[in-house]
Amino acid sequence: MKDSAATDAGHEKFAHPHVTAGGEPRASVALKDPQTLWFNTGTLCNIACENCYIESSPTNDRLEYITTAEVQTYLDQISKRGWPLREIGFTGGEPFLNPDMITMTRACLDAGHDVLILTNAMRPMMRPKMQSGLLALQADFPNRITLRISVDHWSPALHDTERGVGTFEHTITGMCWLRDHGFQMAVAGRTMWNETEPDARQGYAKLYAQHGFQIDAFDPAQTVLFPEMDETVDVPEITTACWDILNKKPADVMCASSRMVVKRKGAVSPVVLACTLLPYDPQFELGETLKDAERDVQLNHPHCAKFCVLGGASCSAQGD
Repeated sequence: MKDSAATDAGHEKFAHPHVTAGGEPRASVALKDPQTLWFNTGTLCNIACENCYIESSPTNDRLEYITTAEVQTYLDQISKRGWPLREIGFTGGEPFLNPDMITMTRACLDAGHDVLILTNAMRPMMRPKMQSGLLALQADFPNRITLRISVDHWSPALHDTERGVGTFEHTITGMCWLRDHGFQMAVAGRTMWNETEPDARQGYAKLYAQHGFQIDAFDPAQTVLFPEMDETVDVPEITTACWDILNKKPADVMCASSRMVVKRKGAVSPVVLACTLLPYDPQFELGETLKDAERDVQLNHPHCAKFCVLGGASCSAQGD
C-alpha cells in the first residue's frame, strides 16, 4: 500500500517533499561535514548570459548586495558552532560589483578560511579599486585565494554565444592580469556543446598552454565542467533506494557539506539556503542562522537528480 502522501502529491514529480510520484520515500541528505559556506554577493551582473541558472543581469536585484557586517555575523557563527570549513565561497551575480567584495574577503581570510571567488574576470574585477584590493589581499594572504573564472567554452565563438560578443576576449584579459600577479585560478565551463568530456578538456588544455595559465585541464577541481540545469527536462526522482542502486552515498551530494547565505531584496536580514543552485525556491530556505541550516534537505527538485546525484557535480574548489 502506498503512502497516502503520494495521493496528496497528485502523482506528479517533485510535488511532495517526502514522497515521490510513485509513492516511494524521497531521499534526503544530512549536513554531515560542513566544508564550504557560500555567500551570494547579489544577483546583479555586468552581463546577461543566455542560460544563467540564477538569472543574473544588470537589472536583476532579487538578491541584494550582502555586506561585510552581515558576513561577519556568519563567520562568528562558524566559530561558535565549530563548523570545520575548508573554504568560504563567493558567488553572484558578479561578485566584484559588490562594493564590499574586498573587505568581505579580508574578513574571511582574517578568520582563517581559504576563499573561492566565482567571477567572469571582466571589467568589474579590473577596476582600479578592485585590482588594488586584490593585490593587497594577495600580499597579506598568499595562496589563500582562488578565483574560478567562468569560461563557458574554450573557443571564443561558443563562449560568446552564451555571454555576448567580445566577452571571451575581456575574460582572457582579466585572466592574464591574474596570471601576471600570481593568483591561483580555476575555470568553470559547461557541457552543452555536444562534445565529449575528453575533447573539451583537451580544448581547455590548449587554451591554458597558449596563455601560460597554471590550471590543470584534467583535474575536475581546477576545470569544473557543469551540466546544464534545465528544469523542463524529465529526470528521475531520487528515492532512498537509489543510493544502493547508484552505488552512491548521501555524503557525496553537495548539500551534505555546504550551505549558501543570501540577502533577499527588501529583507531585514540574510537567510541560509540548502543549495547554491536553488536561490529562489522557498522549500530550500532553512532559516536565518547556521543552527537553523543544520537540518536535513529533501531532494525535491530536478537539479538534485540531474546536477548533484546523477551528474556528480560540486561547486567546491578543493574536490573530495
